[in-house]
Amino acid sequence: MMRRGRYAKWLAWPIQPLRAGARRAEAGLEHFDTSAAVSIRSAEELARLTPGLARPLCQELGVQALAARMLPVLLDDGSAAVFALREHVGSDQAAELIRLVRSAGYRIADTSRYVVTAPLLVAVGRGLHARDAQSGAMGPAASHTALAAAFHDLVAWGVRCGASDIHINIHLREPVSEVRYTIATRYVAPDCFKGMSTAMLMDMLAVGWMDVRGGNGAVFDPLKEQQGSLYVMVDGHMCSLRWSSMAADAGPSVCLRILDKPFDAGGPGLQQLGYLPEQMEQIERAMLSQGGAVVVAGMVGSGKSTSLAALIRGVASHRKVISLEDPVEYRIPGAIQNSIVRNLDADSHTAYATKLRALKRSAMSDVLLGEVRDRETGRAFMDLSISGVNVYTTVHAPSAALIPARLSSAFIGVPHDFLATPGVIKLLAWQALLPALCPGCSQPVECLLASGGLHPCGAWRTALQWGQWLDRVQQMHGGSKGRMRIRNEAGCDACIGVGAHELHGYAGQALVAELVEPAMGARPARSAMEHAVRLAYEGRLDPRDIEMRFQAFETCWLSRGADAWEKDAARSGGAS
Repeated sequence: MMRRGRYAKWLAWPIQPLRAGARRAEAGLEHFDTSAAVSIRSAEELARLTPGLARPLCQELGVQALAARMLPVLLDDGSAAVFALREHVGSDQAAELIRLVRSAGYRIADTSRYVVTAPLLVAVGRGLHARDAQSGAMGPAASHTALAAAFHDLVAWGVRCGASDIHINIHLREPVSEVRYTIATRYVAPDCFKGMSTAMLMDMLAVGWMDVRGGNGAVFDPLKEQQGSLYVMVDGHMCSLRWSSMAADAGPSVCLRILDKPFDAGGPGLQQLGYLPEQMEQIERAMLSQGGAVVVAGMVGSGKSTSLAALIRGVASHRKVISLEDPVEYRIPGAIQNSIVRNLDADSHTAYATKLRALKRSAMSDVLLGEVRDRETGRAFMDLSISGVNVYTTVHAPSAALIPARLSSAFIGVPHDFLATPGVIKLLAWQALLPALCPGCSQPVECLLASGGLHPCGAWRTALQWGQWLDRVQQMHGGSKGRMRIRNEAGCDACIGVGAHELHGYAGQALVAELVEPAMGARPARSAMEHAVRLAYEGRLDPRDIEMRFQAFETCWLSRGADAWEKDAARSGGAS
């Protein structure tokens, strides 16, 4: 969370427009001539600075949010100055920062602003500017350490805030680039990482790639797709990251999937993750039989791998479990796990085929096949699922019923007739994650009936329209709206700490799922949307978010016809 101290209001600068003229007049400052700023291009030049650098003042003044672009520093003679990136040294924010330093009682140095490189700015901000006793220079090692520490800060922030992914989107033609996180299924840009220098982020990625294991390439290449994994210690807990970069037109886009490395006996089970009791019964039935495949599907970031790891953790200890993953995402006790990193630009991989042949001679009873996503993994899925072992895998598909269509698509190539063979597939699961309401500040759904309000998609609805909407939800799904809640966009102290307004009113995420047992029919007993509505009736999900994830309740209503819904409601008496 941001510091709430004497100078807390200054932290709003990165996200609020400045009234430049009025504030310059108040500060007594004229427009700054950027040519008057002194450039510091290396650690050696920083060491020779006169008066010398004593320490940064960003923490003392509570302006840590600006440290990626500029920071106030104290010099050896007791005066203060501002270190800034070239594109920010002449900005209104730099002028306001000098006024803040003066108002805190510091004397402004004769040279009030310095242009520094991104690595040096990070090093100074983190206190890594101490001079070597013999050479008097900070040296390149400190710059490398500072960049590694800054990269660690990006990761640690995401871990602490419950993010599933970190997105670093580089804009090579722009002075600043973008850092975003996926938190509670939302793609957000926190205030504390807005406006980070493109040069600094590129340097951070180059340093971060040095720790990647199994990566394709010795160095970070912005013109090439790269993937691999790395481990980061955060608050005493080892987390693994899955690195995936794309060479986009504007510049490289790096996605870091955050994974908790250990998945021990104390980890959450499927029911704790969100599967319903009746769904657990289906899973237990499927797990009893020997042979056949369990396929878990969903969109990117829907928690498929987490659920699969929880499922395999429940496999009896007398069964031998081996995995082939690209790469290993969770460490599962008792399982023999294998990471296989495949080149993104190759159709066949000798290492994968060799590992598959060795696997079939390993006398295993259960196999985790990380993800079926192309013809090579499709052939492995066919070979294993017809061999009599239990197979567990994931795939990207829009619903449980459409998993066979995805597997038999031209891109993967598993024949439809093969999938229809009895015993090949014993369970199909599809899941999604939706943002869960903050229990501390969520509001009764009746708030929509008072004076109307905006739908999250942006359309305004009157109180009458919201009333009709709620009536139709009840007619389709039964139940009472008495416990139904909606998001409070203002948030509360418990949910606004992340610093992204898109997350105000939310606290974590909730899993919804649907299961299909092919032996019992081709349709789920309860759809994932119906699972979500059940959670909405419990006050855990905003029903408007259900529409945004699945489809409009109005579409469901019209697709079947009002008369049919009304007859169903009359027969059931409105019961849930």
